[in-house]
Amino acid sequence: MTTTRGSLYGRTALVTGGSRGIGAATALRLARAGADVAVTYVNGKEAAEDVVRAVEALGRRAVALRADAADPVETADAVARTAEALGGLDVLVNNAGIGVLGPLDTLTVADVDRVLAVNVRGVFLASQAAAARMPSGGRIVTVGTCMTQRVPGPGGTLYAMSKAALVGLTKALARELGGRGITANIVHPGPTDTDMNPADGPYAAGQAGMTALGRFGTADEVAATVTHLAGPDAAYVTGAEFAVDGGHAA
Repeated sequence: MTTTRGSLYGRTALVTGGSRGIGAATALRLARAGADVAVTYVNGKEAAEDVVRAVEALGRRAVALRADAADPVETADAVARTAEALGGLDVLVNNAGIGVLGPLDTLTVADVDRVLAVNVRGVFLASQAAAARMPSGGRIVTVGTCMTQRVPGPGGTLYAMSKAALVGLTKALARELGGRGITANIVHPGPTDTDMNPADGPYAAGQAGMTALGRFGTADEVAATVTHLAGPDAAYVTGAEFAVDGGHAA
């Protein structure tokens, strides 16, 4: 077993949607920096347990919690269960999200309700519950999307709208919580190689071509920025947006 003693040693973190992709990479990055980590999942129990084992192999404590971000009770309960299991909460990473893409005239009220429930209300309620427990030095980092800064084509209306709401939420949280020494920031990934959007997928070449670097990013590259914002070196950074998008918005 490797004992990690880094910039986040002694801190506790919750990563929503942390069973795979950017969430899983962030959980591992936070653990390598010294944090104890909880991850939430909805259907990916085995994957979440794999993340827990990987975090524990780094010498940190970890727990996997089933919680649907669309459920207000489960969202708040995940925060409480994290604090109980790990002895507090210092960092919240709002990563859980869904995307419903398609022409405007095909989107239904049910689509709107589901996307906003997960991508907006879930983030608000998790942040509200976490802020109530965080001490000075707490960090709220939300994962947005490059589509808040540039929508390259049709079909992204609902998704872009839901993620754009998180920019306003982040700025307002920064003002709301700054007096308590708690920061809030948002990270906008560009095309990122995950199982939901693989770099060798049918639409990958077009997405990569929209970036200045001409390639997909990795989940770990996004996680690196999230982890920096969760740490002490970002103590004077709040209410800010960070594009980790390969120049998608350039």
